[in-house]
Amino acid sequence: MASVEDLLRCSLAELTERFITGCHSVPTGLLEALEADTRQGARTLARRLRTQQGKNRAEGQRLRHLLRYETELWEQGHTHIAGVDEAGRGPLAGPVVAAAAILPRGWKLEGLDDSKKIGDEARREELAEAIKRGAVAWAVGSAEAEEIDRLNIRRASLLAMHRAIQALGVQPDYVLLDAFTIPECTLPQRGIIKGDALSLSIAAASVLAKTARDRTMRELDVRYPGYGLADHKGYPTASHVQAIRERGVLPIHRRSFAPVREALEPAGPPPQGDLFAEREPARGLLK
Repeated sequence: MASVEDLLRCSLAELTERFITGCHSVPTGLLEALEADTRQGARTLARRLRTQQGKNRAEGQRLRHLLRYETELWEQGHTHIAGVDEAGRGPLAGPVVAAAAILPRGWKLEGLDDSKKIGDEARREELAEAIKRGAVAWAVGSAEAEEIDRLNIRRASLLAMHRAIQALGVQPDYVLLDAFTIPECTLPQRGIIKGDALSLSIAAASVLAKTARDRTMRELDVRYPGYGLADHKGYPTASHVQAIRERGVLPIHRRSFAPVREALEPAGPPPQGDLFAEREPARGLLK
């Protein structure tokens, strides 16, 4: 690493590129030297670096906090801890998708959080790719609309999660899940309320499940154009419900969900007023 003296010979643009854009580690003494520099730009750079360091410390603390369940299990001797979560319980169409992820001990990823808190779709995809590269193992499982209708959404979600666990290339020593436990799973497991916001492994699984399901819905949008599946991902938006009423129910729609079930029900009897209107000529004949 270059000495502070050597770095101070660099232009402020070069230092900004290296330590702000490139996020390189700031050597001891550089901040103090920049703060003592007579150039306004140097002092401004020092303030930016201080702010960046504060954000990095806060992010590090957040990620350490998210690893507290995993750390406890690692210290108990468990090596492969799988986080499991699902996406797509509420939509009217498409599968419910689950993912399982086993992270290396102490592994962290800046910005990783519950997928619902990551609003930018491109950012979710970036995090998903980073998780896949860094994970010891990861897998996805799903349950289709027909299974959801036959089992109910809760049991279908558990089935998708169990399938994700079974698809892992490495058997977990312990499983952490968001809220649920899986009766059919014989592995040690724990359901954590709001687990996708409290466990890094579950958060990783939530990102994998969400991005996998979103890709599926984009593919289904190509197969079934006109329903807007790529936009609303099958959720019961006004435009989706209207499309069901106007275009009909698709094979991927969940028939046990009220808006779809109602669209399939036959039209009821005509209003009472219409019935009476039809009989008026008959009453005239009786006179």
